[in-house]
Amino acid sequence: MSIVLAKRLKAIKPSPTLSLNAKAKALAAKGADVVSFAAGEPDFDTPKHIKDAAIAALNAGFTKYVATGGIPELKNAIVKKLKTENKLEYTPEQILVSDGAKHSLYNLFQALLSPGDEVVIFAPYWVSYPDMVQLADGKPVFVETSEAEGYAPDPRELRKALSPKTRAVIFNSPSNPTGAVLPRAALEKVAEVLKGHDCLIVTDDIYERLLYVPGPFENLANVEPSLTPRTVVVNGFSKAFSMTGWRLGYAAGPKELIGAMQMIQDQSTSNASSFSQKGAVAALEGPTTDLDAMLTEFKARRDLMVSGLNAIAGVRCRLPEGAFYVFPNIGELIGRSYKGKPIKGSVHMSEILLEDFLLAAVPGEPFGAEGHLRFSFATSRAVIEKGLKRLAEFVASLS
Repeated sequence: MSIVLAKRLKAIKPSPTLSLNAKAKALAAKGADVVSFAAGEPDFDTPKHIKDAAIAALNAGFTKYVATGGIPELKNAIVKKLKTENKLEYTPEQILVSDGAKHSLYNLFQALLSPGDEVVIFAPYWVSYPDMVQLADGKPVFVETSEAEGYAPDPRELRKALSPKTRAVIFNSPSNPTGAVLPRAALEKVAEVLKGHDCLIVTDDIYERLLYVPGPFENLANVEPSLTPRTVVVNGFSKAFSMTGWRLGYAAGPKELIGAMQMIQDQSTSNASSFSQKGAVAALEGPTTDLDAMLTEFKARRDLMVSGLNAIAGVRCRLPEGAFYVFPNIGELIGRSYKGKPIKGSVHMSEILLEDFLLAAVPGEPFGAEGHLRFSFATSRAVIEKGLKRLAEFVASLS
């Protein structure tokens, strides 16, 4: 029997971040001294009070199926969090708990899009956005942003990209991969454009707590409350609470859409892990001491990495305002020769760095930003210094 795969898979690419991280881990497993700047994962342990809550749930036998949309205790905690921290009013019926923010986005696009529907995505973008849109038979429409302008969307370019087929526009601030935070002034400008177009607004706020600039965090609904009824807020516990393996995220939005997303989840994964949800309640309601300490350390690592990158000839790195990524511009190095052969682009450079210098860095090309690399500083200062030294050795070897 020959296996014929679905046609929709032809447009889908493997995740470059997951692929590179797996390759780096495979080399390390063989004994190689790999320095990895690839993973978007905090190196801190999950705070103890969160783990204790999950352990207590396990010991109490809270290990069975629960409601697909999330346990009431967690949905109520999310509603409270959104009200107190984000000044956004939702009811429990407008909340869906899923297996990570990524799962929330997947559910959203599956529930929203029909063949030919368009979703506006700002470049650079998280690598999974276009593929998730295409898996739902939608069409990603890209709007370029400028490094010189802090990656803030140009409202004129957004207006050009909108069409009668536009079903959604997605925002991600702080951004993966750039670490850029959209200031209020930039959000106000795009809000004016979107007020004149009836489409959904998706705000991916997964890095909202990882801010290195004066707060508070603001998304599009905060800046323009009239857009709230057609805004979906996507968030989760992986990044700020160092809970990547717990696989918990959530979406808050229009009741009809959340209900459709839950129907998708009913027929795919059903509920997110029951005892993980108990840990998530503790995360939202517990102390922030560990989170504050993590943020302070991330800021110090950011400063170390940015200063080190800017000290390397041919590398230019903008100071990110949030998340735990830097996105250095290595355009001056493209075309130079390594071992007698020209460097063809960021993917080629990433391959050389891993294979010959044991340094894992994600190429910018899959993020829609050729001429860049993405480095995660969610690793120790000693590892950052070692990685910077290897990058400097690579650059010194070029002709």
